[in-house]
Amino acid sequence: MSVFTIIEHDDGVVPAACLQALTIAGELAAGDTVEAVVFGPDPGLGSVLAANGVTTLHVVDHELVTDYSPEIYGESLAQLLKQAGPAGVVAAGTDRGNEIMAQAAARSRLPLATNCVAVTADPGAWTLTRARVGGLLLEDAELTASTKLVTVVPGPGDDVSASPGASGLLTQTFVPDLAADFVHSRLVERTERGSGVTLATARVVVSGGRGVGSSEGFAPLEELADLLGGAVGCSRVATSNGWRPHSDQVGQTGTKVSPELYIACGISGATQHWVGCMGAKTILAINTDPEAPMVTRATYAVTGDVHEVVPAVVAEIRRRADIRAGRRPALA
Repeated sequence: MSVFTIIEHDDGVVPAACLQALTIAGELAAGDTVEAVVFGPDPGLGSVLAANGVTTLHVVDHELVTDYSPEIYGESLAQLLKQAGPAGVVAAGTDRGNEIMAQAAARSRLPLATNCVAVTADPGAWTLTRARVGGLLLEDAELTASTKLVTVVPGPGDDVSASPGASGLLTQTFVPDLAADFVHSRLVERTERGSGVTLATARVVVSGGRGVGSSEGFAPLEELADLLGGAVGCSRVATSNGWRPHSDQVGQTGTKVSPELYIACGISGATQHWVGCMGAKTILAINTDPEAPMVTRATYAVTGDVHEVVPAVVAEIRRRADIRAGRRPALA
């Protein structure tokens, strides 16, 4: 039996988290087909999906399937699962992936296992390892159901853009049965996203917490992030104090990030924040308290004042850039 994967995309760009879900779906399919599901008009992802082992693309198309709505997406997926009857569905454990799968599970009366870090197929069941209590505990479990639903914790990786050319992919349109008065949430306002990399997809994230001290104190962090081609994040304290917008918050109630490098500046590292950044490949903590949780958990740590350490790092990066460019570094 086939294994389905939900594919999120942003103007034809497939996030790394969905490609990772595709890889896991291929392992679970064990020789059977891997099929993808997208919502809305066909985004032209055939070549990308075929290159990642997908044989069939299910395009969910309906006049109500326009802007994102978890109820509409979830009901549509539930109807597709009832018709197709796959062995299971794997989705990236993003906010949207978890939300769609929760809606589909409730409407299909199927169990859902979220935040899986490992999934293997055994006869009659899938064996899971799940991150629980914000990632502080790992749970081993078995999932048995006619159609098994799981979401997997995203890890670092590269997003992939759609490319032209023949895909060899079978595309099937699925039109769900949705009444015009179907009760659902809807998008009422859009806010333009700022330029540059986003917090969720950045390969480097420079975050500040209480130790930064003020909104003005984030200027060196912004400069460092710009030099590294990254994005600026923050802890809940920074948003509560009005230093940064909530969209910059990393944590359980903010954005969960998984960059190659996470630089935590003046962040104590409470569980709520750790949940948001623990997916980073490497964590560098800068803090005056050598016993702060973030310092003890980090890959590397610098014990010192953020206001002294970050400007020194910025100066050193610029000095080395000058040397590489053949410019004479300025004398201190």
